[in-house]
Amino acid sequence: MKVLKLTETNEFTPGAMKRFFLVQTSEFFKIINFNLDAGVTFPVHSHDLDGELSIQVLEGKGWFLGENDTKIPAAKGDILISEIREPHGVMAETQMRIIVTIAPPI
Repeated sequence: MKVLKLTETNEFTPGAMKRFFLVQTSEFFKIINFNLDAGVTFPVHSHDLDGELSIQVLEGKGWFLGENDTKIPAAKGDILISEIREPHGVMAETQMRIIVTIAPPI
């Protein structure tokens, strides 16, 4: 077991998305912490493999993005669950911290 302090990853790059750090990687899943400055978009994309992902909002608010200009409100505590093949992204209205979990890891 191990404990990670996500409160220690509260850094932002002005006008950009910061892939702050790889929280965990194993043969079963990967967890990544991203911090998006206000107004920044994590572009809609997909991956050509089977599996699932989750995007959890730790702080801030914005939108989960999907294909065909889909925008779903996203705020602290919200979690998007998606197939890895399904287009997904995030747009930050305020500074936004997210945790992305991918299984299997890519």
